[in-house]
Amino acid sequence: MGLSSDFTHPDGDTATSPPPLIGALLRVPFETVRDRMLTGLHQRGYTDLIGAHLDVFQYPGPDNQRPVDLAAQTRMSKQALNYLLHQLEQLGYLTRDVDERDQRSKRIHATPRGLAAGKAMREIVREVEAEWEQHLGPRNFSQLRDRLAKLYAITTAAPDHTD
Repeated sequence: MGLSSDFTHPDGDTATSPPPLIGALLRVPFETVRDRMLTGLHQRGYTDLIGAHLDVFQYPGPDNQRPVDLAAQTRMSKQALNYLLHQLEQLGYLTRDVDERDQRSKRIHATPRGLAAGKAMREIVREVEAEWEQHLGPRNFSQLRDRLAKLYAITTAAPDHTD
């Protein structure tokens, strides 16, 4: 039996698979939203964007952030983020300008094209949400959204350092 089977099925029995763990339950819908977003952006004329660029635009977005803060938020190395920021600058989606409060630092600013792409992303996600609400029903979808919002708050909360 291969390593992946042993890893995903600790008892070695792939015929009686356990239900997916929370990671898969969160990952698959996330990947669906991401795929739909990229397809929808391409359909709307943003054919120069690639999947990696979506990480830069993830909530709450890059506008007015320092690259170092965006790198931490997106869990990317500063080098990887700067590579993507350079590409997005070249494509006309954003600029990196000197921070008025700290001349040693830069701030990211969305261009009109970047703002329009961000608006398109939100529209695409709302379309996916509307479809899921239709499948789940308004009450179930509202409960799902509420619980995910609570998980978001829990997982983005600053750590408590009161030792």
